[in-house]
Amino acid sequence: MIHRPVQRWLSDGRVDLPEVTLVAVSSLAIAATLRALHRSMRLIRFGAVKFLTDKAPTQTGDGVEWVSIPPINSRGDYSHFMLKNLHQHVQTSHALVAQWDGYVLHADAWTDAFLAYDYIGAPWPQFDDGLTVGNGGFSLRSARLLSASATLPNGSGEAEDLIIGRRYRKYLENDHGVCFADEDVARAFAFERLPSLGTEFGFHGVFNMATTLREAEFRQVYGEVETGLVGFREQRDLIEIAIGRRSWPLMVDILRPHFRSLRSWPSGLRLLTAGIAAYRRTRSGSGPSR
Repeated sequence: MIHRPVQRWLSDGRVDLPEVTLVAVSSLAIAATLRALHRSMRLIRFGAVKFLTDKAPTQTGDGVEWVSIPPINSRGDYSHFMLKNLHQHVQTSHALVAQWDGYVLHADAWTDAFLAYDYIGAPWPQFDDGLTVGNGGFSLRSARLLSASATLPNGSGEAEDLIIGRRYRKYLENDHGVCFADEDVARAFAFERLPSLGTEFGFHGVFNMATTLREAEFRQVYGEVETGLVGFREQRDLIEIAIGRRSWPLMVDILRPHFRSLRSWPSGLRLLTAGIAAYRRTRSGSGPSR
């Protein structure tokens, strides 16, 4: 395990990171996003904590600065803001980007070596071309990376982390001197689509939330987010988890929106079938579905 330097310890047991701004950008899952920020804040004392949203503050005085921005109405809006505008809201050397389903898990996994990089995110196992770092939902980004990102074209329709970590990675490295973490560092930093080592600094993915939170708490969080926010693949993963646990209440939570009308029944049956198939693949040893 990577241990944090002694000078980072605080008397309350948190890690002191004054050079890092914790930031989330969203118009949806407001309560769940705020909960994710608070979970990270319980483990880390950040230089600043900002929630960039078009929604009015639901609470104040908790250490979170609410910053008003235009509505984020689509994934395209999110990608555009993260690339073009995020740098305007970060005054520290680094930003730790969090989402409602991605936050700090293990404070003692922090190492100052992370600060030597301009971008760190959980590795992408679906790629094998060396451009595998990484997921943006829980990611550490330097001020250099944020400024350089604002120069990137944003008309491809791709997710912003793919634009940064794959489409324009070579440009960012060659023209802006951006340094991406290697896979080993990224693996220590966070997990998403790879199995958890149990010692990562943080994570991303609603399917991982389901295994890191107590079930009752996860069901509460899941019930707070808007219908449609969680994609089909992620819902399939949750169905697989529910089958493995024999957790029928969790399965009902996932499937309920799909069976509210006859029109949506086919999507519900397709989702259930996909979840069962994923569970069987995992049980047969033919490879993890996620």
